[in-house]
Amino acid sequence: MPEDIIPAQPVPVVVSTQTTVSRNGSKKPLLIAIAILIVSICLLCIGGYLFILTQSNLNPNKNNSAAVPVGTKICSGVKIVFFSGGSESDAFARTVYNGARAAELALGPSVNYLWSDWNSDTIITQFKTAISQSPDAIAVMGHPGADALSPLVDEAEKKGIIVTMQNVDISTIREKYVSNGFGYVGQELISSGKTLAEGTIRKHNLKAGDEVLVIAGGFVNGQPTTRTDRPYAVRDAFKTAGLKVDFEPQGVDININAESDASIAETVALIKKYPNIKALVLDGGSMTAAAPIYLNQAGIKPGELIVAGFDLSTETVKGIKNGYVSLVSDQQPYLQGFLPILQTCLTKKYGFSGLYVDTGIGLIDSSNVDQVASLAKQGIR
Repeated sequence: MPEDIIPAQPVPVVVSTQTTVSRNGSKKPLLIAIAILIVSICLLCIGGYLFILTQSNLNPNKNNSAAVPVGTKICSGVKIVFFSGGSESDAFARTVYNGARAAELALGPSVNYLWSDWNSDTIITQFKTAISQSPDAIAVMGHPGADALSPLVDEAEKKGIIVTMQNVDISTIREKYVSNGFGYVGQELISSGKTLAEGTIRKHNLKAGDEVLVIAGGFVNGQPTTRTDRPYAVRDAFKTAGLKVDFEPQGVDININAESDASIAETVALIKKYPNIKALVLDGGSMTAAAPIYLNQAGIKPGELIVAGFDLSTETVKGIKNGYVSLVSDQQPYLQGFLPILQTCLTKKYGFSGLYVDTGIGLIDSSNVDQVASLAKQGIR
């Protein structure tokens, strides 16, 4: 309501409870009270009508061709290519997809979903194909990094395709095209890693000199990528607190196929390599979900080793409740699906600039896991 408009106020009505009979036998006070009531109702109706009329005249959407007709979905007719992340069997990627699908149903665009197994080469190939199809918008993930994606985003922008990003941010590209609708929805990798490390220190009262192991995913051919900013942030936060940090860089396969025989054997071997560690950080949702498997294989009982990790899933919820997993950073992947669809719709329809939403600030442990357990089961958290 505009601040300079004051709605009509009700007129107080006082009805006398005292009824005196006039000389001719009439009940004048009662009749007067009824008359006052009728007049008051009329004044209220007139005041309400004037208020509604005034509001209507001040409504910025009145006679605005951009307003959406009643019954029409805001994004109807818009074509979007959406990168879901891993595979359809990947719990995290499925939750991203669930969010995007919910936005599609709510807003009405036509969405083509792509699955990349978190493989940077696959993302690049799929992005090139998407550009050739000239959709209205592409919502891509930033795993391949700036060098690989910058020229492709430039090409898409020249063709008038709206581009936005989820899960892994590339700030240099985003800042270049933010006015064209290039946004980001996902965790801020460095702050997310730092938050998990500091939360683990606080929760378990870790002291300078305590030894911790970080098994870091996301490396390609042994080289760091944009994605590896997160495990490095975990490492650096532990070091800042004076802890002894063992850092083991691993390729993306160890997280993609976290429960394969090869990944289990490799992870268990790394845990056994450092027998004096007080805490273990698993840098990946699938690895965190598989923590009970690793610990059992390593002969470690629940509660004997502090385990922290990333991303919520039904299996991770079980791990927390059973004492295998102590602390998890929840980056809310459902939002990483829903909001990029909304973002591109708003840009296409109304020319809005890019939104930046950091979804990776929540920590889940045994004290609050019950609040989100049912949502994780539904593929929402």
